[in-house]
Amino acid sequence: MSRAFVKEDSDAPEPGPPERPVSTLPNWVTPRGMRLIDAEIDRLEAALAAGQDAADEAVLRRDLRYWTQRRASADPVPHNPDPAAAGFGAKVTIRRGGAVQVLEIVGEDEADPAQGRLSWTSPLARALDGALPGETVELDGGAIIELLSVGPGDRG
Repeated sequence: MSRAFVKEDSDAPEPGPPERPVSTLPNWVTPRGMRLIDAEIDRLEAALAAGQDAADEAVLRRDLRYWTQRRASADPVPHNPDPAAAGFGAKVTIRRGGAVQVLEIVGEDEADPAQGRLSWTSPLARALDGALPGETVELDGGAIIELLSVGPGDRG
């Protein structure tokens, strides 16, 4: 076979890191979430300005594209519109199977279940949306959750 029709591997540019997937849902963010996005953009810009090797720079540029896009699409929601009901930006106390948990309902990028920050897109947050203290909600699979209290989320 003629070498004229064989692509040389060494001529191909190295593929960069895959793009981070961007949610198609509304990008609701708490005031804290907005500050976290801004801080991450600042951190990435500083890291790029400091100079990196090509592989690290590609990852930093990819992440900067992601966070810049998330900043541009951010829809700040300053507080829960009904402070008596569970919803975006609220801190809720629930009972699930005898265990009591305190959770804050936040934006997708701010979510950290280990820290008690639950994305508004999660099944639990969706089930709790609009519920009042004393009410119970049922998750798919039959788990019963009792809403014990609702308060303002972390503004800091």
